[in-house]
Amino acid sequence: MDQESSPPCAGVGIVEFLQGKSYFITGATGFLGKALVEKMLRGVPEVGRLFLLIKGKDKEAAMKRLKSEIINAEVFKSLKAIHGNSYEAFMISKLVPVCGDVCSENLGIDTQTTNEIAKEIDVIINSAAQTTWDARYDVAININTKGPARVLEFGKKCNKLRLFLHVSTAYVNGTRQGVFYEKPFCLDRRSTRRDTITSKAQENSIPFLDIDAEIKLASVAAESISKNADQIMRELGTERARIHGWFSTYEMTKAMGEILVDSLRSSIPTVIIRPSFIESTYREPFPGWIQGYKVPILAAYGQSQLPWFVGDPNTIVDSVPMDMVVNATLAALAKHGIDGNPELNVYHVATSVANPHSFKDVFNYAYDYFSSSPLLDSKGKKISIRPMEFLVSVDSFTDLIKNEVAQRSGLAPAGDNVSESDPKQFDVTNTKKLIEDMSIEERKKFNFDIESINWEHYIKSVHIPGVRKHLLRQTPAHAKL
Repeated sequence: MDQESSPPCAGVGIVEFLQGKSYFITGATGFLGKALVEKMLRGVPEVGRLFLLIKGKDKEAAMKRLKSEIINAEVFKSLKAIHGNSYEAFMISKLVPVCGDVCSENLGIDTQTTNEIAKEIDVIINSAAQTTWDARYDVAININTKGPARVLEFGKKCNKLRLFLHVSTAYVNGTRQGVFYEKPFCLDRRSTRRDTITSKAQENSIPFLDIDAEIKLASVAAESISKNADQIMRELGTERARIHGWFSTYEMTKAMGEILVDSLRSSIPTVIIRPSFIESTYREPFPGWIQGYKVPILAAYGQSQLPWFVGDPNTIVDSVPMDMVVNATLAALAKHGIDGNPELNVYHVATSVANPHSFKDVFNYAYDYFSSSPLLDSKGKKISIRPMEFLVSVDSFTDLIKNEVAQRSGLAPAGDNVSESDPKQFDVTNTKKLIEDMSIEERKKFNFDIESINWEHYIKSVHIPGVRKHLLRQTPAHAKL
């Protein structure tokens, strides 16, 4: 929406709510967690203390990780420039490492520490997740399903708790096509997802989901398998996901996590943020920052490792810059932390409805970029690429394999991954209303207006250069990231 078109309003009160409040945050060493902590400290330096759950063998190990993975992380360089020589002292005064993890009862936090911090915490933000799409089923359940429930149970010990915010994913909708609304799940998924079911046959083909049974299945399987356990447990997760209407273990276990949060929250005001694919930052703290360990698809294309793509070129891509996810999270947090209603509110931070772009657009922009600024191979030579070839069916993919790349390995997407011509779309009515509630000043300082994204500029001038610098460690001489 046009941020200047709405009439002036008092705003949500983002800064006012964050000031002086203490937060308990999981997943702070991850991509989203770091960006969230950075914006809170930079945008509202008067924020109270941030208690960060960090996995480690003891408190000293947790402190070491805090310094190496957060305080010394590149994403905090703008904050470091602001505070100069007092930067580390400022960070230590605000950030409190809490040794523990979401896979343990009471989050692995000892009784004394629990009693000390439970008196201070106003808001809990759960962003810890196992984001590998085909992770071991038992591991994904322990982190993505049981993890949020454990964090919520810990929150019930916090007497001052004003809000529980859980970061999920827009892809909890699974294999359904059509519009996915900003509504909570309930235990019977079929009844909550009827709006996006395309036929009665599709509804009846998906069995009732028994979360307790899935947890037990994963546990028993993990204990009984001795050989090839990782592979078998990964395959089990994918199998269970497909049976229940999801593409991947990640999506299914995140959906089950949402269901448990809703069933256990009691009267605690709760917000669920569902972002689509999170990409590099658009503007802040600086353009193009990204963190990860896997080479993104556009980098593979630039390295000439992806000469073709299985799917309809007109399929809509739903991705969103990290900083917009962070800002939407803080706005929703403040709105519902202030009103205190014992409800569960859901927000999609996604672009497929409000500002769509296609695979064809993405690869055309990437081709323009890499043609003028090619990546370098291991010998320092420029890598040449060709325009992306789209294979719109499995048959055309098979023909290509037979005729051109029969000897290649590791590059072929599985047939099940062929993109749908009728993609899911994520409704953003609540998210748009949240923007409308913000003051003009808040919209500038905490921007998440997805309609303002210029995709060509973002992909060619921000995202790919960011991937190149922060993941591939290659920076063209003219780059200014």
